[in-house]
Order: sequence, then structure tokens, then C-alpha cells
Amino acid sequence: MRKKICFLVDSLFTVGGVQRVTAVIAKAMTEHYDVTIVTLDPPELKDTTFYNLSDAPITYRFFRYPPVPWWKRLFCKAYSACYRKLRLPGRRASDLYARSSFPWEQRDALSRELIHDVYDVVIGVHAPLAVRLASVRHMILGTKTVGWIHNSFEALYGTGSPYIGPELKRHYVYQLRKLHETVVLSHHDAQAYHTYDPCLTPRVIFNPLTLKPKKPSDGTSKQFLAVGRFTPRHKGFDLLIDAFQLFAQKNADWTLHIVGEGQEEKLYLQKIRDYQLEHRITIHPFTHDIQSYYSQAQVYVLSSRWEGFGLVIVEAMAHGLPVVSSDLPTSLEIMGNAGIYFTNGNVAELADCLLKATRLDWQHKSAEALAVASHFDISHITCQWKEIIDALSKPYSTYKL
Repeated sequence: MRKKICFLVDSLFTVGGVQRVTAVIAKAMTEHYDVTIVTLDPPELKDTTFYNLSDAPITYRFFRYPPVPWWKRLFCKAYSACYRKLRLPGRRASDLYARSSFPWEQRDALSRELIHDVYDVVIGVHAPLAVRLASVRHMILGTKTVGWIHNSFEALYGTGSPYIGPELKRHYVYQLRKLHETVVLSHHDAQAYHTYDPCLTPRVIFNPLTLKPKKPSDGTSKQFLAVGRFTPRHKGFDLLIDAFQLFAQKNADWTLHIVGEGQEEKLYLQKIRDYQLEHRITIHPFTHDIQSYYSQAQVYVLSSRWEGFGLVIVEAMAHGLPVVSSDLPTSLEIMGNAGIYFTNGNVAELADCLLKATRLDWQHKSAEALAVASHFDISHITCQWKEIIDALSKPYSTYKL
């Protein structure tokens, strides 16, 4: 009998790197398991043309948390506020906060959803859902649980994290301990979690190349390319525009193309106008044919302040593009010496790297890029996921309980 696995996601049928990676992994796993995706998307968003999901026999279930009575919401908010403000210590206080921030009605509903079918393994995608999965683990007996963390350790635990406040860092760790396994996207993150809490020993699985490359770049366009969502600070497109302005004072030929959408688009457009670079920098909307942009570019630029895994780096290199990147641990792990690095957040260094990229031995760096991208084939990544799932679903698993 084929094993049954379930991916628990906050969203699948929307645009995003996590959604795309989840779809690609889930599709690949259908060769070995019966796969279900439980999503918090509303049912009307279902569109299996997203990420070619119609190609695979995946079951989709749409889950919605039930309402919580007003009086209980008040009580839960009061305890939650005390926990965050007083930073109550200890695992017991963390467990109480898990219940106050995720009341019984919602925990019960989620656990009933997850025992709707008898899954061998449930994978909570992203840190918040991994933590919620941990809080219902004891309610879905017989099912092993995995937290799949897509944000970098620094993004979650660094100073000024936009995802969790300092008062919740220990809470997340206490809850992640409950899971049978935690998967992160880099060896740097695995070591950082273990250093932060020796009880955590995450497994490392890189993300795979999630698209089929088109023709490689010929390296003659004099175009820089950057791709990503326009969320505050994350992708560092503000830094990139500032750096390109410095670069443009020394180079009159190259252009910059940024592909993406989001709430910071007006900020970027205003910067471009202020620098009078409308003829050199172009912002393009999201497209399902991003491969065409990779094929037309000459150098890819990752200006991110943080990344769980720089998926766009692998995509760009699969099209033969050399990459300029901030010196993020995940970029260093992906590219090694093949990358061109600047200190994270340093605009002047980024401008210098852009200038350096126009003078490199492009054919040599392009060959290096293609070689790096070949290591992220979906078949290699699937084998690593299969190893974890098969070990967890053995009757007498050696994994932590």
C-alpha cells in the first residue's frame, strides 16, 4: 500500500517562490506516494494551471479556521499579551501561549482536517504553520510531523525580524522541538538553529530548480536582471536601484530590468524618476514566462537582505547567467566561488560588483553557472525528501519522538 503524505500550506494558488517549490516537490512525490495538499486558500482560487499542477494526481482540500467566541478571544488575547510583554520563560508558558494564540476551536478543526485521511506524514510549510502543526501533533496520533522552514534563520531570529518579535523566538523553538523533524534550506541555518537550541537538529534539503529552462543567454544583451516580489526591504530592490545610479555614472550602456509586483513598486518608480534613469531601469510585471527574461539577460543580480533559499539564483544559472549577490549564507552555499559577492546592504560595493560584472570573462562564468545549476535537479532533491518520509513512516522510526 502506498504511503500517504500531506502538505499543509497557507497558500498554493497564488504567486510566490514557496508556492512554486511546494508544487514542484508535491508533484514529484506523487511518483512514490499518495499526495494531498491542504491549503488555507479559498476554494474559488483553485487553478491547477498554476505551476502545472494539473500534470499530477494531487488531492486538494480547502481548510478554513472556524470563528472563536468573543469572550474566549478576549481571554486568549490577554494571556498572549502577557506572554509577549513579560517574555514568560519556559516550555510550559510557551505551550500556554500556543493555546492562547491558537484557540481550541481552531486547533480542533485543524486536527480533524488532518485526520480526515490517515496520513503517514504531514509537512507544515513555513514557520508559522510548522508551529501550528506542532501544537496539534498530540491530536493526530499515528501521523509523523515535519516542519519545512523557508525563511532564513536570520530573517526569523535576527534583530528587527519582520516575521517574529524577540519575545516569540524561544516560543518557536519550543514548539519546533515537538515535531518529528524540521527541514531547513541551508547548512548555515541548520547550524544556527542547533547553536541557538541544542535540542534542535534540523535536516538540510536545498530547494530544486522549479522551472524548465529555455535557451541559455548568449551574453550579449548588456542587461542586468532581478526578479522577486516587492515586499518591504526583503529583496533589496531599493539598494539595487541606488547602486545602479552609482554604476550608471561610470557606464552608459548597460540597463537594469526588474520583474515583479508588490506594495513597494511606487517607491521603486519614484527612485527611478528621482535619479532620472527611466531610460536605463525598467520594471516589468510578473509573468508566467520568466524564462524569457533569463534568456535575454546577461547578468543576474540578487540584492536581497535575506533569503531562505535563493531559488532565483538557481533559475538564472540554469540559463547560463553569472550572478552578483549579497553575501548571504545561502548564496555562498549555492554558488561557492562561482558567485560575485558584495557585503549585504552595501550599496557602494554592489555598484562596484555591477561594474566588475561588465568586464568579466562571461563565457567562463556562464559555464560555471550552468555547472552549479545542474546540482539542483528535482530528482536529487526528491530522493532526500523520500529518505526522510520513508524513515519517519517506518513502524519503529529512529527519529526523535
